[in-house]
Amino acid sequence: MDETLIISELEAGMRLDKWLASHYQDYSRQYFQYLIEKKLVLVNGLIAKKAYRLEIGDEIEIEFALTPEITLEPENIPLDILYEDDALLAINKPVDMVVHPAAGNWSGTFVHALLYHCNHLPKGETLRPGIVHRLDKQTTGVLLAAKTERAQSKLVESFAARRIEKTYLAVCVGNPKERVIEGNIGRHPVHRKKMAVIKEGGKPARTLCKILRFSSPLSLVELGAETGRTHQLRVHLQSIGTPILGDPVYGTPSLNKKYGVERQLLHAHRLVFDHPITGAHLVIEAPLPEDMTSIIEKFLKP
Repeated sequence: MDETLIISELEAGMRLDKWLASHYQDYSRQYFQYLIEKKLVLVNGLIAKKAYRLEIGDEIEIEFALTPEITLEPENIPLDILYEDDALLAINKPVDMVVHPAAGNWSGTFVHALLYHCNHLPKGETLRPGIVHRLDKQTTGVLLAAKTERAQSKLVESFAARRIEKTYLAVCVGNPKERVIEGNIGRHPVHRKKMAVIKEGGKPARTLCKILRFSSPLSLVELGAETGRTHQLRVHLQSIGTPILGDPVYGTPSLNKKYGVERQLLHAHRLVFDHPITGAHLVIEAPLPEDMTSIIEKFLKP
């Protein structure tokens, strides 16, 4: 979900759709009724009804989507292409590129660039045409998209079945050591816009961690994401006391400032999978971005 909100005492008793329209005055009540009908609004983790009356403490989760009447205009945004054929496109996503349109980012996204680059995407795919997985806005690296409906369907299935091997590189504070990090991930019990490792509830998550370099107080680590939970790698590393350098949410502000890093140094380095159409075994890698390379060369020499 793109936004999570907690209902206060003053807001209790209002109809959900009316409250949403009053809270987001740039959007109409009809727009939020559309989101509710498409099951994109949850109340306390459950699919909402537009006539629901809000109660104190309700957690509202909203995924902003484009309505069928809204069409995306292709935008000529340069792409750093790592691999391309008739069915697939893989790019090296830069820092600050948003993957798909949402509140605050209705233009300039990877979807807009994809529409310009590929003029034969599946018809009717207005929200995420060809998109099969996501990376956080500040995370760089391999981002995969489909160019046909058949390829998209098969890739989504492969991600869901964990048949696609995802490997990340990160600079973190401290030495997490070679280990398997496990712990259910869910909403932070206090800070509801953050995720956390929680003892009860949440979703199981498993991360493989391998140390590539260590020079106190920093490490260069290779991370294998065996599951794909929201903010999984960032939360898991924070949970063992070795947060990713630069992380504005889960990191250490004093060290982020000391090293002059303003975004999490997390990079989707490699995807390994079988081609959804040909069956060919593919290994797609993205080179490290300049900000990570600079920190590694300066503070983590072999």
